[in-house]
Amino acid sequence: MSSPAQQPSPQLFFQTINAYQQTEALKAAIQLEVFAAIGEGKTTAAEIAERCGAAERGIRILCDFLCIMRFLEKHGDRYALTPDSAMFLDKRSPAYLGGAIDFISTDQLTDGFRNLADVVRKGGTMMTDGGTVEGENPIWVKFARGMAPMMALPAMLLARLVDPAGDQKLKILDIAAGHGLYGIEFAKNNPQASVVAVDWASVLEVAKENAQAAGVAGRHSTIEGSAFDVDYGTDYDLVLLTNFLHHFDRPTNEALLRKVHAALAPGGRAVTLEFVPNEDRISPPESAGFSMMMLGSTASGDAYTFRELEQMFRNAGFTRSDMHELPPSIQRVVISQK
Repeated sequence: MSSPAQQPSPQLFFQTINAYQQTEALKAAIQLEVFAAIGEGKTTAAEIAERCGAAERGIRILCDFLCIMRFLEKHGDRYALTPDSAMFLDKRSPAYLGGAIDFISTDQLTDGFRNLADVVRKGGTMMTDGGTVEGENPIWVKFARGMAPMMALPAMLLARLVDPAGDQKLKILDIAAGHGLYGIEFAKNNPQASVVAVDWASVLEVAKENAQAAGVAGRHSTIEGSAFDVDYGTDYDLVLLTNFLHHFDRPTNEALLRKVHAALAPGGRAVTLEFVPNEDRISPPESAGFSMMMLGSTASGDAYTFRELEQMFRNAGFTRSDMHELPPSIQRVVISQK
């Protein structure tokens, strides 16, 4: 016997139109250090309020809302961290991600979505100078500092995927290096690997700090400037393109990839980490949805399918490209052979 058809409901509409409250609630909890307070053993609204310097009523309503959002649990009048919150939102955790809000929720990004109908009409950001890809945009220093903890695991996984033995001499170019963790992880994985990081000077200061902290500064050098303009040099075994191609249209990417191709040694490889949707462009949702981020924040960027990426690399002179999953990361890796 078939089940009755589901009745139309306005619930999804109201959940979505009010979703801004969830964003602001999570930001407030991070800024007030609610998760750290609970991790320290302050579990009632009164105890959390005292620790966070906030009104008890405000904390009670916020914490109840965080329970509804599944960031907290509630037992009687006491709150507890979920496993995810303990891992990623308690400031005492080495995997703490709260600092990412300085980049993800910065006005320079969110303002690009305030008049989205105009963005859709135009087909690209309403921000001036190309949005986030304008030259020496200070937002990328925020990215380098705020997003580094989130990138540590995929960086390690990528190095082990591409250079599993870690026992051969490698000359690596890390384009738009940002925090530098991807190149740095290759250097940590392989004592014979040397890395040249390309980015704006202010951003590279963060990468230098991270290379020093990782103990690989002696094998980590930098080239300051735009990836489209600077001289890379030649004879690289690997070129890393991590979360970069999605900012630009296909002709712009192909011009960059021809430059990458010329910089590689014979048999060298370009390693691309991206949000790669399936051909239907609506799955998996996290990768497919990244196209919306590019619509609001860039003039012509996109989340490209593997077929689109493969074509770009082929047009730039690469002989073949293969895609690899990188679990538990939601991103995919495309390795292209010169």
